[in-house]
Amino acid sequence: MDSKKVIAAANLTDDLVVEIFSRVPFKSFCRFKCVCKAWLAFASDPHYHRKLPKIPTGLFHGGNDGSVAELVSMSPNDEEINGALTFLPHHEHLEFVDCCNGLVLCKYKITYASAEACRFIMCNPATREWSSLPVPDTQPDPTEFVGDTFLAFDPSWSAQFYVFNFQEKFDGYWTLGINKLEVFSSDLSTWIVDAAWSPFIKICNPHHFIGGVLYVHTDGGDILGLEVIGSGIPPRHFTFKLPQGHSDLVSGCFGQSLGFLQCALPERSGHTIAVFSLDTCHSYKWSLKYRLSMGNAFGRDDFLHIDDEGWYRWLDYQIVALDSERKVLSLVDKVQMKLLSYDIITGKLSEIEDGCRTDYLYYVACYSKL
Repeated sequence: MDSKKVIAAANLTDDLVVEIFSRVPFKSFCRFKCVCKAWLAFASDPHYHRKLPKIPTGLFHGGNDGSVAELVSMSPNDEEINGALTFLPHHEHLEFVDCCNGLVLCKYKITYASAEACRFIMCNPATREWSSLPVPDTQPDPTEFVGDTFLAFDPSWSAQFYVFNFQEKFDGYWTLGINKLEVFSSDLSTWIVDAAWSPFIKICNPHHFIGGVLYVHTDGGDILGLEVIGSGIPPRHFTFKLPQGHSDLVSGCFGQSLGFLQCALPERSGHTIAVFSLDTCHSYKWSLKYRLSMGNAFGRDDFLHIDDEGWYRWLDYQIVALDSERKVLSLVDKVQMKLLSYDIITGKLSEIEDGCRTDYLYYVACYSKL
């Protein structure tokens, strides 16, 4: 930059500089912050923070029409993110498994891989890096075992990532609880086997990884925690309860704020949503942060439906993501099949996508190198 341009840039007011920054992609803004301390200070200034580009976010799900994945963008700064994962080799033979804090996990489709060679691929859609994981030492009989696999990555805690591969005994009709857990650690590039499990624990979504602990909802209404202890050591596992008066997280989701686990749960027949924060320093106690009115947002009162025989009850919306930093909930209206955004501060509901699904996973871009 020549001296005349430097002088011209120095004469710009802060408001005008921020207005220019608000119109550039997020990666460009990250580079511009490094030019001088004054520009770097804009990012932490509460007056300008809302105008500046934010880290791209969205909702991932398994793709349609044969694609491995699809990304529903919730940010204008995602033009460089390959949400279809077409940069992966043989991407047409992959299926989406999970995503966590910017990383995405896939595996080869069963029709293209033998039962004894289930291979996982981990990738970063923002940087287009990818890594093929080694095949686990043991491959269970798919007629006797079923599996749930979760990706665990928290860049604020560690640069390493983990893959938790649960194997549950299957009798042809029901799963009979966890039989074994395999954990892949990126620092060792190998799988660790943990066979010390109660056959009565059965897991289900949602899940979340924060501060070295994977939190998974169980079908018994508890939360299962798996703490990463160290290299080559199986994770420590423990259970604790959901907030008092709540026994089901199926229609809710996990989130995080300032390093603390949060959960958003429908309550009172769906008329309100409660957002709780977990204090892990004091016996895993929950504290209420928000209580949000869905009746006002949707403009109706009939959220809970019961079948003709009075046995099966279902809630006609589902919480798929909680973004505490941006104060936004992502919801699916299961009656009209619309993906919606709820502003926690204003209470306003807006449509993101029509003709949606329910199996979304929250995505926030990560630009760290693997």
